Amino acid sequence: MTLVTGHRGPAGDVAASALIEEDAARGTFRVHRSAMTSRDVFDQELERIFAHTWLYVGHESEIPEPGDYVRRPVAGRPVFMVRGAKSGQVNVFHNTCTHRGAVVCRRDRGNSKVFQCFYHAWTFDSEGSLVGVPGRDAYGEKFDMSSLGLARVARAESYRGFVFASFDPQVTDLVSYLGGAREYLDLVIDEADGQLQIISGTQEYGMQANWKLLVENSIDGYHAASTHDTYFKYLVSLGTDLSVGVSGVTKDLGNGHAVLEYLAPWGRPIARWEPLFGPEAKDEIGTLRARLVAQHGEERARRMCDLNRNMLIYPNLIINDIMAVTVRTFMPTSATSMAVTAWEAAPRDELPEVRQRRLDSFLTFLGPGGFATPDDIEALESCQQGFASGGVEWNDISRGMHRDPQATDEEQMRAFWRRWRDQMDGAR
Repeated sequence: MTLVTGHRGPAGDVAASALIEEDAARGTFRVHRSAMTSRDVFDQELERIFAHTWLYVGHESEIPEPGDYVRRPVAGRPVFMVRGAKSGQVNVFHNTCTHRGAVVCRRDRGNSKVFQCFYHAWTFDSEGSLVGVPGRDAYGEKFDMSSLGLARVARAESYRGFVFASFDPQVTDLVSYLGGAREYLDLVIDEADGQLQIISGTQEYGMQANWKLLVENSIDGYHAASTHDTYFKYLVSLGTDLSVGVSGVTKDLGNGHAVLEYLAPWGRPIARWEPLFGPEAKDEIGTLRARLVAQHGEERARRMCDLNRNMLIYPNLIINDIMAVTVRTFMPTSATSMAVTAWEAAPRDELPEVRQRRLDSFLTFLGPGGFATPDDIEALESCQQGFASGGVEWNDISRGMHRDPQATDEEQMRAFWRRWRDQMDGAR
């Protein structure tokens, strides 16, 4: 196999099943590299995956008051999320005027009673109703303003504050879709006493690599020691004991979702102290831990306090609950490039000194200028450059197929690729 164009279905679509080879008996799992380079594959992903799947829009904490809104592209489509001034509900609208098409929400965030199209000044309220048309009498008595409100996305639902949308009206309900991922989302939310908040501020950057490489990287425990060696040396210089090592499990959570859950040497602002936090933080973190034990029991509190989670909610939402809580999405802009957006999440009423440690950890490791993210960008762009070299057709994702998956294995990536294959070949 050298060209993806040689493997098409009857309608001319790419046959994704030809791009993945899985042999359980031999313990091998391979992905053809054209899945990361082909324009045909990219075009089909937009139609088969992003047009028919639940996609993360934002968090309810970003719009706490009536009229609060945020706008952002979802699967390349401009939408905005606003809390209705009358209903108090979260509305997700297509960001386009029903008159001639111009966007009506023109700022990234804010608060407004109405959204006015600057082109002809048609005006809509926060519930989406058309409430103002200049020269209304020019349209006659039969002009029906009630039929010309903002268009809602086909489906929008929230799970404990996480708002998702789908452009497919027939998509399954969100709770069923999340499946096994709910357990891990609940851990992140409950460790914040159910009051998880997105901290104001957004990281936005791009990468010259296929988006699926960042899916793999975000839930990959195998690369940490080699790729992020500088960060581990930094921790040692601060007195962190690396002898703890990294140990844990990877899990297929169904529907393409997957998680890597593990013990690691770094601290966790929620309730795991490390020297980086300073000796004065020990008692405070001990108090936080005791509270979680009292609320959730010893075992569940231990998972919240001690264990890290890198979770994929298929297809493109990553929640990293590690030395900080990162919420990150990425969208392909071509077969070989993507746009990445990330936010930091934290308990709403967190003590200022704990919040500061969390933000320091977030920026030190996960920020675009931190220890980890530039390493990952370099690695993934290097992979993309290597694909262009040719000569090697397949990527190997077989690690751990012969045993119960461990933290450095790749079962979580195989879970993604199986769902990707099935959806690309027409499965809903």
